[in-house]
Amino acid sequence: MSHLQKRVHCYKLADYNIVLDIESGSIHSVDDVAFDMIGMYESENLELIKQKIKQKYGRGISDSEISEIFNDIEELKSNGKLFSSNSFEGAGFSDSSLKALCLNVAHICNMKCGYCFADKGEYDGGGLMSFETAKGAIDFLVTNSGSRKNLDVDFFGGEPLLNFETVKAVVKYVRESVEPESGKSFRFTLTTNGLLIDDEVIEFTRREMHNVVLSLDGRAEVNDATRKLLDGSGSYSAVVPKFKELVNARNSRGYYIRGTFTAKNLDFVKDILHLADIGFSELSMEPVVAKHDSPYALHESDLAKIFEQYELLANEMIKRKKQGREFSFYHYMLDLEKGPCVHKRVAGCGVGAEYLCVTPAGELYPCHQFVGDSQFLLGDVWAGLTDKKCGDSFKENNIYTTPECRDCWARMYCSGGCAANNYNSTGSINIVYQLGCELFKKRLECAIMIKVAEALV
Repeated sequence: MSHLQKRVHCYKLADYNIVLDIESGSIHSVDDVAFDMIGMYESENLELIKQKIKQKYGRGISDSEISEIFNDIEELKSNGKLFSSNSFEGAGFSDSSLKALCLNVAHICNMKCGYCFADKGEYDGGGLMSFETAKGAIDFLVTNSGSRKNLDVDFFGGEPLLNFETVKAVVKYVRESVEPESGKSFRFTLTTNGLLIDDEVIEFTRREMHNVVLSLDGRAEVNDATRKLLDGSGSYSAVVPKFKELVNARNSRGYYIRGTFTAKNLDFVKDILHLADIGFSELSMEPVVAKHDSPYALHESDLAKIFEQYELLANEMIKRKKQGREFSFYHYMLDLEKGPCVHKRVAGCGVGAEYLCVTPAGELYPCHQFVGDSQFLLGDVWAGLTDKKCGDSFKENNIYTTPECRDCWARMYCSGGCAANNYNSTGSINIVYQLGCELFKKRLECAIMIKVAEALV
């Protein structure tokens, strides 16, 4: 891979010529001539650039205009906004103290989704987390959080509302005892399929949950083909009214609808737009994580269709914003001014280091997708982290230790991708999941294009 590819990424999308300076994150929308010149800048001298540009554009461009554009490129470079060479290597886990826990309070579920990675929510085991175990997990988090003041806990499953009493007891314990005594502040998140949402759940989550993740795959026929109740019927009609009530109680803030698209609905933009049309404004649609031979699995042959969908979605979002019908799509949320810190850009989500998952039995795993795989069992909430070697392998995993990431133009946004997806597809957390990588890069190109379009209005 050439030096140019490592330092800038140039692409065309929706009639925009976009140049991303990889290290600084600077984004430039340029005309055709500047786009071509930037593409030649590091491999050709000015005279050769002039010759090639004049061959392509003829009398439409003069020597002085070419020189002016070249000088603009040089100025951007000297200002650190183009072809920048800052290196953040070594900016991994400078503080590896614990920040967040995923509490799998229920290894049982009241649904049986066809693509579920967790054996229909049971993780090959089943069971509910006792309050004593959950309390031990909270105490473990506080003890191992070092100087961190802000901590996060995600109630997950299975279906966590099947263990709602423990969820409530944990929050009460934290609010009444842990926060006053430790001086730390907790944010809670709940992920639910919605079947057990009632007035009490709505009021409790409105009061105590920083965020609520609601699982729904889009159109009724798409959702019901995969997200089934235990009797085999679809879940759409059972959960959508409950989701609407919960979202309204939260004033349409602090939630998002999380869908999954599979090989069976490669036209997934229709599902996203359906969710927007029925009143939900905070949306996510994740590519399925499935074994290669699963009928739901995505393959390289699907990429062209998926890329087309992502572009369609980006253009539709631009159009709807102009019409006053704006909605957010999780993967297109890009903060160009106050984005993730360098540490996060290099090391990612913190799996296995800053972030751990706790099973109903109190076992510790790097995240919920590793639960049940004994080689990733890190310890438990009482004995602590007993497998230091495994934990260190996650701390050492970042964009500079993963060969495919070092030269990738998206590295400062992707942070190496999902370690679990890497492992499940390649057998190693250090070898990237190529299909997921391609999807991420396409989403990022679309997200940047939306920002360019908004800036040029």
